[in-house]
Amino acid sequence: MKRTKILFLTLLGSLTIWSCTSNFDDVNEDPNRIAEISPATLLNPIIYRLASHNINRADAITFNLMQVSLPFPSVSGGLHRYDVGPNTGNSSWTNYYRWANNIREMRMAAIEAADPNYEAIALTLNALVYSNLTDIFGPVPMQEATMGEEGVLYPKFDSQEFIYETLLADLERANSLYDQEFPMVYSEDILFQNDIEKWQKFTNSLHMRLLLRISNRSETGSFQKLVSMINNPEQYPVFESTEESAILEVTGVTPNESPWGRPQDFRLNKKIASFFLDNLNDMNDPRREIIATEAVNNQLEPIGYKGIPSAYDGPESQFDYDASTFTIEQVTAPMDIILLPYSEVEFIKAELAQRGFLEGAQEHYNKGVTAAMEQLGAELPEDYLTNPASAYDGSLERIMLQKYYALYFVDYQQWFEYRRTGYPQLPTTPAMFNDGVMPSRLYYPSDVQISNNENYQEALQMLGGSDDINAKVWWDD
Repeated sequence: MKRTKILFLTLLGSLTIWSCTSNFDDVNEDPNRIAEISPATLLNPIIYRLASHNINRADAITFNLMQVSLPFPSVSGGLHRYDVGPNTGNSSWTNYYRWANNIREMRMAAIEAADPNYEAIALTLNALVYSNLTDIFGPVPMQEATMGEEGVLYPKFDSQEFIYETLLADLERANSLYDQEFPMVYSEDILFQNDIEKWQKFTNSLHMRLLLRISNRSETGSFQKLVSMINNPEQYPVFESTEESAILEVTGVTPNESPWGRPQDFRLNKKIASFFLDNLNDMNDPRREIIATEAVNNQLEPIGYKGIPSAYDGPESQFDYDASTFTIEQVTAPMDIILLPYSEVEFIKAELAQRGFLEGAQEHYNKGVTAAMEQLGAELPEDYLTNPASAYDGSLERIMLQKYYALYFVDYQQWFEYRRTGYPQLPTTPAMFNDGVMPSRLYYPSDVQISNNENYQEALQMLGGSDDINAKVWWDD
């Protein structure tokens, strides 16, 4: 394995990354630029960096908004109180566009090499990136976003409706491109080890996620399209087991290392939120010991799994115990980073059935719960699915509560799904900002407002006139 430094252009200028591959051409006179790339040259760096960024943002943003954890002590302010800063979304804006540029290069190389599988993979990863971008911010640049080399330095913003139409069409095309008879001949990818069947299932499982995301827009016919996909598994294969999930195995062997250089920092000055643990306690859920440490009283005696209320009001001295925090093993290699789990597919099916579009809501719910346990390495207790606190009760709220736990540590997905459905029902406190209302989006980066102001102003018109965290995105109807 060799390490090669790749210089590439993005919206934000020149950035340098490290790539690991066993097959590449000799570099030309410029030691920082590869003369010619294969479709696979950038794939592993893209997968690893995307996964690393996603798990980092889950910790930094989603956990706070969705009452998974909170900084402690935190007497005032903070994202867990919906105190959203102007730069909260900067990291995702920068990183997603960085890798969108590389995905574009990968796709162009695949087309030039007439390699349908790598083109399909590029389309899939592109949909993963842009769906997150538009769901975080609303309208974002897409058509002109990675055209810096063509001289487009101030890209126009596209409407979210257009972005979704494009991404769904791309995923449809990707599904049609996969060719089992056309092997992936380059070095193994770190997500599916060149298993074309699993890549195709990832494409269609992501297609299902995005269709459900926009299902509140009745004109899209999303529910009907989802049913059509589910009823045609030969044409649209999706994940059928946890083993097939899009879960990156972080080995700890360079360069596939934990995104936390110091795993102990993951839980430094941080406690798990009461909402997150109280539900697990009510369900006697075995995931507690995998995710959380036990709280202790002032005599350092264990008192079970006990958190701190998100957005708590008053001083930290009101808590006469040392609350539960995260287990360090979750971010110590070997570890997993979940991009899209099989459990999510089953919860999508469960919701469709609960809404009357399919049969077998309880069956899909049970499969989703079981798979969500499996993906964390927990064993489903015999009485879990009959326990009144965790058994299927026929409601969307119960499905979404379990989906909330299935999407634990999966980038922004808990927050996106809360905005779509309003579930799970999160408690509010007098100390919350924004009148206790969950933010609907993040602010555009200030650099974009300054350097691309004309197009930024057009984007605001699509949002209703202002860069407001309460402005509803297109699908949040």
